Amino acid sequence: MSDTTSRPRFRLFVDAPLSEGVAVALTRDQTHYLASVMRAELGEMVLLFNGTDGEWAARIAALPKAGAALVPERQTRPQAPEPDLWLLAAPLKKDRTDLVVEKAAELGVSLLMPVFTRRTNAGRVNTDRLRAHLIEAAEQCERLSVPQLSEPCPLDKVLADWPTDRILLFLDEGGSGIPLAHVLNGMPGEKLALLVGPEGGFDAEERRLIGSKSFARAVGLGPRILRAETAAIAALAVVQALTGDWQAPPRSSP
Repeated sequence: MSDTTSRPRFRLFVDAPLSEGVAVALTRDQTHYLASVMRAELGEMVLLFNGTDGEWAARIAALPKAGAALVPERQTRPQAPEPDLWLLAAPLKKDRTDLVVEKAAELGVSLLMPVFTRRTNAGRVNTDRLRAHLIEAAEQCERLSVPQLSEPCPLDKVLADWPTDRILLFLDEGGSGIPLAHVLNGMPGEKLALLVGPEGGFDAEERRLIGSKSFARAVGLGPRILRAETAAIAALAVVQALTGDWQAPPRSSP
């Protein structure tokens, strides 16, 4: 049996309430990962989180193939507020989309929305796969929630239904945007969303449509043309560094 005083080897997201002594059932895939892939043992501790009840240390009580049973014993972290930051991104080629999704979770995005534009190359989005990437990234980066994943939506509908209390920062590869850092300095405490286009960028009509919206701000990321996935990751890092939770000190390891 493993040393229960050391940090658990595993951390999993569960879709169930977490409280002391109330057993939680894992899915078949989670059970296979623990038992067959990682060779977890009965009695070993696992960190669990569900997005609402904080993080808990739970003991493996049973490992049947149908679904392991874990019993939470103590809360290791209470639930805490996380950034309210949205990312709207045109789907890219499969591996590049997966990269954006993974890094969005690591960088604290609260909502991810795939947006179809005229130059979007991907014809469809596998939301189940993207959700799995979000969960895995949240487990590994030790955040307390999994970002919400919106259904894919055409750009014109997104703009028509936009909540006017949230500013949309449009990453304008055309060069007309104000440097992102300058824009952020003038809007402390605002609700923000970033909009990143596809390979090849937005077309002229889309740029005019976005620019006509009072809630939209065209922003730039410097003198070089960035790949769409690079632009998304870089913009998120700038927002978190200047106005987000990168202002907080690093969390100490238990």
